Amino acid sequence: MSCFMITTPASAATVFWEPLTYFNADTWAKADGYSNGGMFNCTWRANNISFTSGGQLRLALTSPAYNTFDGAELRSVYKYGYGKYEVNMMPAKNTGIVSSFFTYTGPSDGNPWDEIDIEFLGKDTTKVQFNYFTNGVGGHEKVVNLGFDASQGYHIYAFDWQPGSIKWYVDGVLKHTATSNIPTHAGKIMMNIWNGTGVDSWLGAYNGANPLYAYYDFVKYTSN
Repeated sequence: MSCFMITTPASAATVFWEPLTYFNADTWAKADGYSNGGMFNCTWRANNISFTSGGQLRLALTSPAYNTFDGAELRSVYKYGYGKYEVNMMPAKNTGIVSSFFTYTGPSDGNPWDEIDIEFLGKDTTKVQFNYFTNGVGGHEKVVNLGFDASQGYHIYAFDWQPGSIKWYVDGVLKHTATSNIPTHAGKIMMNIWNGTGVDSWLGAYNGANPLYAYYDFVKYTSN
């Protein structure tokens, strides 16, 4: 079985741990057949989500036709609130793209847009970008030097979301803390890879290189 949920007494934490060795439809959903528009220059395709023989999730960015691109996005079925979110992942390297791990809820869920991000800009995978949105208001980007190339191996990235703060970690080391206008609405756990358009100053210009892959070894959520 791929997903483990451990529920302990009311005073203790609930732990959701997903080794990501195969697609578990009870806990995950694949985005398929639509585009987010705006800066997203791709269509989500369920077929771009696969699992390696070694037991890792693989999200692909591909091109089925000239100047047409398909990305991949996996999201949890359920929403999760305050607690610690961890992912062991290896992003893709290439200018103009993003590999991510984040929580999200918004109007499609009947909520304001609340989001907490761990994003890798493929133009420089020696850095990671942290960000968050509260009721659609962002502008909290923080770029952190990693001291290694994230695209060359697995590392654990995490954020601890509490009512008054968000703390981001890399391999267990605290890298950034935010305390202003913190999100309040539970969100879905999400992972994706996509190429941008019209945001070259942020991502760099996408050069059409494909296929590109982001890999995820496990996801873990521990409630308060």
